[in-house]
Amino acid sequence: MLAIRLSRPGSKKQAHYRVVVCETRQATEGRFVEILGNYNPRTVPATLNVNQERIAHWLAAGARPSQTVRTLLAGHVTAAPSPAAAPQAGPQ
Repeated sequence: MLAIRLSRPGSKKQAHYRVVVCETRQATEGRFVEILGNYNPRTVPATLNVNQERIAHWLAAGARPSQTVRTLLAGHVTAAPSPAAAPQAGPQ
């Protein structure tokens, strides 16, 4: 099973994270399938840079985000408005 989770490449007391897709049986710092973005909690405010198209692709393919990634995506990534919610331009 695939998971979308954080991997920490940062050194001691210099934490930054990668958002990666990996097998759930792999170690947290082990091999991964694809890097989807990065997260830096040390900036004010914390920065999250992710490829939203690839996140949507992997979610559709059955990858499950970890609780931390789910929280980050809900707080930082804005969803594109659906076509039904867009105002319709009619004859005037």
